[in-house]
Amino acid sequence: MFCDGRSRRNFLRIGGLGTAGLSLPGLLQAEQASGNGGLGHKAVIMIFLPGGPPHQDMFDLKPDAPREIRGEFSSIPTNVPGLRICEEFPRMAGMMDKFAVIRSVVGASGRHDAQQCLTGKPSAGGPPGGWPSIGAVLSKLQGGVSQAVPPFLGLSPKTGHEPWSDPGQAGFLGSAHAAFQPFRGGGQQDLVLKGVSLERLQDRKGLLASFDQFRREFDASATVEGMDAFHQQAFGVLTSSQLADALDISRENPATIARYGRGSESLKDDGSWRRLDQFLMARRLVEAGARVVTLSFSRWDWHFANFRQGREEFPLLDQGLSALVGDLHDRGLDRDVSVVVWGEFGRTPVINARAGRDHWPRVACALLAGGGMRTGQVIGATDRLGGEAVERPVHFQEIFSTLYHNLGIDGRKVTFEDLTGRPQYLVDAPYAPMPELVG
Repeated sequence: MFCDGRSRRNFLRIGGLGTAGLSLPGLLQAEQASGNGGLGHKAVIMIFLPGGPPHQDMFDLKPDAPREIRGEFSSIPTNVPGLRICEEFPRMAGMMDKFAVIRSVVGASGRHDAQQCLTGKPSAGGPPGGWPSIGAVLSKLQGGVSQAVPPFLGLSPKTGHEPWSDPGQAGFLGSAHAAFQPFRGGGQQDLVLKGVSLERLQDRKGLLASFDQFRREFDASATVEGMDAFHQQAFGVLTSSQLADALDISRENPATIARYGRGSESLKDDGSWRRLDQFLMARRLVEAGARVVTLSFSRWDWHFANFRQGREEFPLLDQGLSALVGDLHDRGLDRDVSVVVWGEFGRTPVINARAGRDHWPRVACALLAGGGMRTGQVIGATDRLGGEAVERPVHFQEIFSTLYHNLGIDGRKVTFEDLTGRPQYLVDAPYAPMPELVG
């Protein structure tokens, strides 16, 4: 029996995801990398803007286009000569040397989901089991930096339009490489141990003192070594405060918390919440050992009131994103952590009768930062109406090839067998890492 009278068997069944036995093992990748934690690993923070953000109102303004095209926003200069962005992004304007703007993203399938932003590949026509997301790939290839922190985490809550809260699927790699989701379903309950709340998990001294004897008994009987790797990962999470500590932003300096801001936890319509502290949480998680952290931010499917909604949403994104990228640089993490910000497609050049912009999969934009990339530049261009890529079209898979490169992986050479035994490449052969960024 354990300290509260519960048996070891019951202890190993803690978790709320409804699978047999201990529930965390089915979600956490257990292989432990032999490398170091902290600055000793590479990571990706992916910020998904669900619904398709209006590229021509954000980072590709068309001031010389007719009014029904250019809209209501003006551009402002940035600290990169010749690069102008929307007036609603003053914080980012002052640090655009830390960003790369891609104005010519092509190849969108046009579906209202995060599939291409999480895998680089369209959802239609995939292999049995589906394509694995970049987080699942890192979980499979490199495992965890620490057994106490899953390699792959998704911070988005459940959204009304379910595909917008997708953290990235494991696909044919299997559920062992799925994202741990602390804000969905049983995720938060998985951080509750025999009635010990998330707050109590912060009391590492008291918690670990109560587990010392338990650990010694397991070690003496070699039971832990006999567990499969997934159970060892789950055991590490449940008997350490490291993950809970990373999720607890109250441990940050108040000035840092203020820099990021709080935002709003209420969901925007059928989209996601606008929690700015998620940007801070993502930074804390990669510092703690996560390899990939994904989150969805707000809702960007603006078929009406495009400019009113832009005035509400742009300043929030400006604060959260500038705080994150600036913080990574201040902490010396900018070479280790790649940040990518994008949505599933762009918006129509012509403003509709409801002052909105409709779906436009023919071109979109993306922001990249960190990862040791050459930033402070614009890649690609659209025509004078913002409707077609006319210079340097960049495919989703090229961006993924670049992200994998930053992680030390050649996506055009690494293969996994799908459920039929057929080898599948992470990135198709023509799509090399972008030479403008990494060459």
